[in-house]
Amino acid sequence: MAIHKSLSLSFLLFFLPFLSSHATSSFATAGLPETDALLKWKASLSPAQALHSWSLPAANGSTNGISPCKWTGISCNSLGSVTEISLPSAGLQGKLDHLSFLSFPNLVHLNLSGNTLTGTIPAHIGTLYKLMSLDLSANNLSGILPLSMANLSRISELDISSNEIRGELAPIFFTNWTKLISLRLQYNQLTGNIPSEIRLLTNLQILYLRGNKINGSIPVEIGNLVNLNELVLSINHLDGYIPSTLGNLSMLTRLSLYENQISGTIPAELGNLKNLVGISLYRNNLTGPIPPTLGNLTKLTFLSLFDCQLSGSLPQEMTNMTNLSKLYLGGNNFSGYLPQLCQGRSLQVFTAFDNHFTGEIPKSFRNCTSLTRVRLNGNRLAANISEAFGVYPHLTFMDVSDNMLFGELSPNWGRCQNLTMLQLSGNMITGRIPQEIGQLTQLGVLGLFSNHLVGEIPKEFGRLTSLFNLTLNDNQLSGQLPQEIGNLSNLEVPDLSMNHLSGPIPPQLGDCSKLQYLKLSQNILNGSIPFQIGNLVYLQGLLDLSHNSLNREISPQLTKLVRLEKLNLSHNMLSGSIPPSFQEMVSLQSIDFSYNALEGPLPKSKSFQKAPAEAFINNKGLCGEVQGLRPCNTSSISHGDVKQGHRVVVLIILPLLVALFLLFAIFGISSIYYQRRKNIEKGVLERSTGNPFSIWNYNGNAVFEDIVEATEGFDDKYCIGTGGYGKVYRANLPMGQVLAVKKLCQLEGGDQSNQRSFRNEIRALTEIRHRNIVKLYGFCSHVRCSFLVYEYMEKGSLASILSNDERAAQLDWTLRVKVIKGVAHALSYMHHDCTLPIVHRDLSSNNVLLNSELEASVSDFGTARLLIPDSSNWTTLAGTYGYIAPELAYTMRVTEKCDVYSFGVVALEVMMGRHPGELISSLSSPNRDDTLLKDMLDQRLSDPTTEVAQKVVFAVSMAMACIRPDPNSRPTMHHVAQELSVGGPSFSLESFHALTLCQLFDLKV
Repeated sequence: MAIHKSLSLSFLLFFLPFLSSHATSSFATAGLPETDALLKWKASLSPAQALHSWSLPAANGSTNGISPCKWTGISCNSLGSVTEISLPSAGLQGKLDHLSFLSFPNLVHLNLSGNTLTGTIPAHIGTLYKLMSLDLSANNLSGILPLSMANLSRISELDISSNEIRGELAPIFFTNWTKLISLRLQYNQLTGNIPSEIRLLTNLQILYLRGNKINGSIPVEIGNLVNLNELVLSINHLDGYIPSTLGNLSMLTRLSLYENQISGTIPAELGNLKNLVGISLYRNNLTGPIPPTLGNLTKLTFLSLFDCQLSGSLPQEMTNMTNLSKLYLGGNNFSGYLPQLCQGRSLQVFTAFDNHFTGEIPKSFRNCTSLTRVRLNGNRLAANISEAFGVYPHLTFMDVSDNMLFGELSPNWGRCQNLTMLQLSGNMITGRIPQEIGQLTQLGVLGLFSNHLVGEIPKEFGRLTSLFNLTLNDNQLSGQLPQEIGNLSNLEVPDLSMNHLSGPIPPQLGDCSKLQYLKLSQNILNGSIPFQIGNLVYLQGLLDLSHNSLNREISPQLTKLVRLEKLNLSHNMLSGSIPPSFQEMVSLQSIDFSYNALEGPLPKSKSFQKAPAEAFINNKGLCGEVQGLRPCNTSSISHGDVKQGHRVVVLIILPLLVALFLLFAIFGISSIYYQRRKNIEKGVLERSTGNPFSIWNYNGNAVFEDIVEATEGFDDKYCIGTGGYGKVYRANLPMGQVLAVKKLCQLEGGDQSNQRSFRNEIRALTEIRHRNIVKLYGFCSHVRCSFLVYEYMEKGSLASILSNDERAAQLDWTLRVKVIKGVAHALSYMHHDCTLPIVHRDLSSNNVLLNSELEASVSDFGTARLLIPDSSNWTTLAGTYGYIAPELAYTMRVTEKCDVYSFGVVALEVMMGRHPGELISSLSSPNRDDTLLKDMLDQRLSDPTTEVAQKVVFAVSMAMACIRPDPNSRPTMHHVAQELSVGGPSFSLESFHALTLCQLFDLKV
């Protein structure tokens, strides 16, 4: 063959050292006939159905005269030489090293995308000097781009996206690839800068470098690529400014620079790009205003600028963007008026929340019938709501809360049949609620609170069977609660407080079986509390009927609310006694029965006995063992109408009583003195030899003073950690015991979240006991501050260990698997072995502590809550960013699977030595970025041995199952803990170094 005649001198110089020093398998097949080369490569691959036709006739064992031109994926020229190999998504598993590229001097097109090819891109690929298109995307290739690829000087289309290619883009590539039309290297691990030599790619139309680790600034020379149609540099580490030379790219239709660290202003020159259809610059550090020149982009359909630091007013020139369909401006500092953005009636999505916009909502919005999603909440808009909006048949999400909108609600809202969320709260809206709202049968959230609405709640609301969140509080609504409210079978959170609602509470409310929270306080409701309220067995957060005119006796049926945490019936006219069966409501944490006409003894339960006196004041005659109430065994002396013998009784009985009194007094004083001395002696003994918390029953202040002294007044030098609700200190007590003390200051009058965290932690840790859950020794509520006292975990948090190279190296693979098992068993116990399931809600590496033996314990239960079976468990968002299950962001419903997701993130973090970050999203992406397991593992440790590798692989596979996007597809923690204990199914570890994360992610466990 005449191949060497065509090779340049630089090519020969580049390959000469390689050819002379490597007698490897890569070139062992060099010069083979094409048929032989293909068959030899097939033999190195795992069996693939697509290569079934790649075979020799049964009667002929030789390849002489056998042409591969009719084989699957092979095309030839008129001379019978192979010009194309095209096997996309053919199930190929193996390496490219065994394919002799030297045997294909006429190869023009090579497409092996969407397979499971591993290993590196071999250097001898540079011998394909006629190659015009190369597609190796969506494989498991690793290593660096071989410099020999620079010799592919005829290449016009190059796609190596979605692999694990590392290294920098050498300038020599851009020097030789001058015929490139399309360059796609996205979703790899490329680093370094974009070379200025990119200016030489003057034929380039598509440049995709998204999803790498490229840093530095965008070179100004990129403005020379005048034929460029698509420029995608997003999800990198680019900084600097957007070069104004981008304004030279007059053919550009797409500009994507989002999720970088680019700063400065948006250059006005972008307005020259009149062919632009989409701009994505969000999540950068951009400042300044939107340049008016962007109004020239009349073809623009997509503009995303959210989560930057842009400011100023929106230019009126934006009204020229008549084709704009999606506009994202939220999370900036924009101010001024909104321009008429809906002139072309094409706008579908408009989000501009949390800015400083003022004035009216543009009148053009009335005609924008294509709208599907609108978020203008958190601004200062002062429009008449009855005039600002029209009818939107496709609208699913509307939030204009926390503005200054006024006027009355239009019946036209009932014609927006696809609405699932309507938030109009925090405005100045007046008038009645239109009954047409009842036509929104897909509505899940309706928020109208903090307005000036009047009139009755429409009975048509009974049709909103999809509604789970209804907030009408802080208005002037009147009339009776409609009976039809009982039809809302999915309702979970109704708040109708602070209105003028009257009449009785409808018994039908007891049919709303999924209620978790009910607030009807500060109305003028009367009559009795319906016994049907007791049917709401999933009520957990709050039942607040206070500040009404409710009367009669409290129904014992309320005792069935065994999950209820807060009960407020104060400021009513309730009579009779509190049913003794209330002692069965074991979850009660806060109660208030004050300002009623109640009498009789309090139920015998901790929630009543430990309640403050203020919870029972101003009643008719309550009694019990609570400070401020009389004991129930006292009685007044009846004098009767005795006249005869009265003087005799006084003269005889009175001296006897006095003598008995003196006798008992002497005996009592002696007993008290003896017992006090005994207690003091016992306390001294225990302080010197035993557990200090046994003396809390006698003198809690002594323990408090010991802790204050041991920490020198909670000096920061004793601080070993800081959390969302307080600091944690190490305290060495006089008797030699080391403790961890979490201090929460100003509990009584301070932040309600601190008080809630304090109660949650006490409740959770006093009810559960497990070797992998941190032990709570005791707690103290003091006027100066309150604190929780735990066992001291010598090694600190998992996060602190992993962030320190020396300490992380001590946590070997066996210990890391042990840590994962410990956390799994703790969560399994909480979810499946407690009387009521407990979800942690804030599991992270900061909340996993290790003792001296490097055994793990789950800590920080400040956001934990009891889980309600067979319910959606609506909640506010809680947790640590990066560990929160994705479904919480849009459903606000907590389940055990939320903890399962957090566990998966922590488990991956243990194995990687760092937070998995974007790896999680890439695994579930259609163009997912597959990574070799060995490259994902913490590089500070040596590779695991064969025996330990089995456990490592299985632990990672379980973690992968736990981070699946669909919560229903995640395993339970019971299953995870059980499988980790027995070791799970056997894995074939013949090639541990070839295992990929995608293989483990897709594995059924």
